Amino acid sequence: MALNFEEIAAHPALRACIQAQARAMQQAYEGNPRASAVFATQQRWLMAHIGLALHFRRDPGDYRKELTAARFVDVTVQHAVASRNTAHAFIKEMQHYNFIEVGPAGDDGRIRPLQLPAVMTLEPLIGWIHIHLSTLDALDGAKRLETFQARPQMLAKLQPLIADGLISSGPVREPQQTFSLFTWLNNGGVVMDWLIAGVDPENAGQERIPTGVLSIGDFARWLKLSRTHLSRKLRDAEALGSVGWLGRRGHSVMWISNEFYGEYVTAQAVKLAIIDAAFAASVKHATD
Repeated sequence: MALNFEEIAAHPALRACIQAQARAMQQAYEGNPRASAVFATQQRWLMAHIGLALHFRRDPGDYRKELTAARFVDVTVQHAVASRNTAHAFIKEMQHYNFIEVGPAGDDGRIRPLQLPAVMTLEPLIGWIHIHLSTLDALDGAKRLETFQARPQMLAKLQPLIADGLISSGPVREPQQTFSLFTWLNNGGVVMDWLIAGVDPENAGQERIPTGVLSIGDFARWLKLSRTHLSRKLRDAEALGSVGWLGRRGHSVMWISNEFYGEYVTAQAVKLAIIDAAFAASVKHATD
């Protein structure tokens, strides 16, 4: 049975599990920063999930169920994820970097479906799912990851259900203030993962929680971000009282507020509940 948001949020092991998850996400970024760039902002992350869901649900025999630019844009706008112009620009960028390509025309020559190139790998998506299933397993001792690895064909059912849950969730589309501040920054999710990965869960009850960040310059270089741009976002977060420095700014240990930490943990609990509900439905579908 899937864990719901309340059960996840109240779990005594959640903070330690979230730290382990943040570290795993860091490692995934280091292993494939180019693929991670697709999910560089919250908006791009959601659009990528929309595109993948349409890919898995496509039916080459029915043009109405093909993955096309028009269908992608319609779904993106319908769920208020992005404007039409932004959605079209995202498609063009994905084509430019060979994440998608135009497929052969069907019976109706006016419709050109989009498809994943033959060389395109879904390993980053699978790795992302592995990380979150591992977190859920750590909370209740179940064997979701083992089940998924034994049934790789589940991916085609699981990912669209995860996408449905994400794009229909108000808390996902409209996160709390500091979390929202970083979601609009390129690699903003990675920034937050890095901050949380350096937090000792035993310090999580403090008003100012020390992180592992000691230098803005080193932080920016690791993230492949402009130091100026990152500094500006950090100053915005400082103005909200969400981050600060234990000593001289930019040259001492950075802290995050207890409120910001709580926003991050809540956002992860929302996401984990969506993934677990999708996983339970996928398993049920596979056994029916």
